[in-house]
Amino acid sequence: MRVALGVSGGVAAYKAAELVRRLQQEGIDVQVVMTRSAQEFITPLTFAALTGQKVITEMFGNESGAANVQSAIEHIAVAQRIDLLVVAPATANVIAKMARGIADDFLTTLYLATTAHVVVAPAMNVNMWEHTATQENIEALRARGVHVVPPEEGYLACGMTGAGRLASVEAIAKAVCGQLGIRHDLENETVLVTAGPTCEDVDPVRYLTNRSSGKMGYALAEAASRRGARVVLISGPARLDPPQGVEFVSVRSAQQMHRAVLEHLSRATAVIMAAAVADYRPVAPQVKKMKRGNGRVTLELESTPDILADIARGKGDRIIVGFAAETDHVAEHARAKLESKQADMIVANDVTAEGAGFDHDTNIITLYSRDGSEKAFPRMPKIDAAHRILDRVLELRRAGRQLPAAQPAR
Repeated sequence: MRVALGVSGGVAAYKAAELVRRLQQEGIDVQVVMTRSAQEFITPLTFAALTGQKVITEMFGNESGAANVQSAIEHIAVAQRIDLLVVAPATANVIAKMARGIADDFLTTLYLATTAHVVVAPAMNVNMWEHTATQENIEALRARGVHVVPPEEGYLACGMTGAGRLASVEAIAKAVCGQLGIRHDLENETVLVTAGPTCEDVDPVRYLTNRSSGKMGYALAEAASRRGARVVLISGPARLDPPQGVEFVSVRSAQQMHRAVLEHLSRATAVIMAAAVADYRPVAPQVKKMKRGNGRVTLELESTPDILADIARGKGDRIIVGFAAETDHVAEHARAKLESKQADMIVANDVTAEGAGFDHDTNIITLYSRDGSEKAFPRMPKIDAAHRILDRVLELRRAGRQLPAAQPAR
């Protein structure tokens, strides 16, 4: 996860160094952006030493001080690669500029250029904080979806007492993690996720597969890891990098995936079968490449192992989640699969819908649960869909299911 930390000019600027360290403990990569006023309270060198990255202090100009094309559009590059912008401390001046759309330095320009989540932690004199103008600006930001971490009450640097002191580093870090979906509500879970397609060889050159990219499964693994779970990701061939911190197992065929799932099943408290496992494979794969002939070729197929059904039969207290990628009668097929596979939940989507098919970065899902409940969600990024699925897994857990006894890794 990448976060831009905007530091504006206030006495509390020194606390931003503590915030950098706290965010790094969550595995977050921090890019620091400082206003000119902030540099009166703490030096860029401090943040450069903490982050190992260049600290951005000017709208234009590179390290040599000369402006070039790269520096002129750097705010756009930063805006596109971050997952969140946090401004801490945020002075009354910076808050006012953000609220009114004034972009006269790198930080305020970055705010307008990014579509990422934004968190603001104000810090200022109590009278400035309580002024009508500041409160109106804060409400304007909130109305746009900016998350505000209110200042605390206490003794202020100016000698006055009241609201205006920067919120604690822990409170700001909690807000950042919450906006990024980094939670710790899955700390007691070991989540096994399958992802991607499987490939069933016809001969040494050809194979049967499907259009799955693995993006949904990888998003689930990333989301579960962010929330504190131990994650085992078993993936068929996918052109994706495994999320950091997960145990990754690479497989190719349905038979290999079946074997890998059973091997790691004893450790899992929840299993999410997001892989698009091939239903059939050639009965007799050819040892040598099949040569083209003039007539028709008949390929005899047999069923592959039904991984979801196999693990559901002996699931014990595990939460078992299956997927149903459908092209018609989605609800009917999802409910039938929920019943026949004896899963706790089926995640269904219509792969013909815009923004919900294979290889998209978004999905449109409906969750069908054994208790008869159904939850439909609009189109959203797959990482957000992953969190909705995990939210429901937790609801099922809290509904009365106990964690199965932990098994040691083999």
